[in-house]
Amino acid sequence: MSEELLAAIVQDDATGRVLMLGWMDEEALSLTRSTGFVHFFSRSRQKLWRKGESSGNTLRVVEVVLDCDEDAVLVRANADGPTCHDGSTSCFTPWLWRKILQREQEDAEGSYVASSLRKGTSFTARKVGEEAIEVVVAALGETDERVISEAADLWFHTLLLLRSRGLDPAALEDELRRRER
Repeated sequence: MSEELLAAIVQDDATGRVLMLGWMDEEALSLTRSTGFVHFFSRSRQKLWRKGESSGNTLRVVEVVLDCDEDAVLVRANADGPTCHDGSTSCFTPWLWRKILQREQEDAEGSYVASSLRKGTSFTARKVGEEAIEVVVAALGETDERVISEAADLWFHTLLLLRSRGLDPAALEDELRRRER
């Protein structure tokens, strides 16, 4: 292995979901192997760090594998909480979910997302019900464009409902994978 940084892909051991990409130098790789917790080298801060050292959301190592050229590493791990700094299970979170988290955090005046989340689960649950009915009506007698439009509203409001309950949409994927087995 050279003195250069290695791209380190972290994968959830249970689900196979890619959680994040970080960078490792030889010391980070060595500490990852010896401590059982994932370490990285921060390119912006030019220093070594352990994932979760400030958040508590550590990554417990299951397996570390170098690729055939030894210039990238795959780390299979178990996450103790969200992996992404924004509170998501994965740093590879869909655009819409990331936008919802951003709008919630900004809590801007006039933000539909922020105001809906402030109203709570009963509000978001009613909106999901309304949107579901609108999808059915569109599917039974309107154009494909209306079905897409209404389905988009339903999808969006379902994500708001999940957020209002403190749930991550990754849990939906986990449940569907569980059912497939």
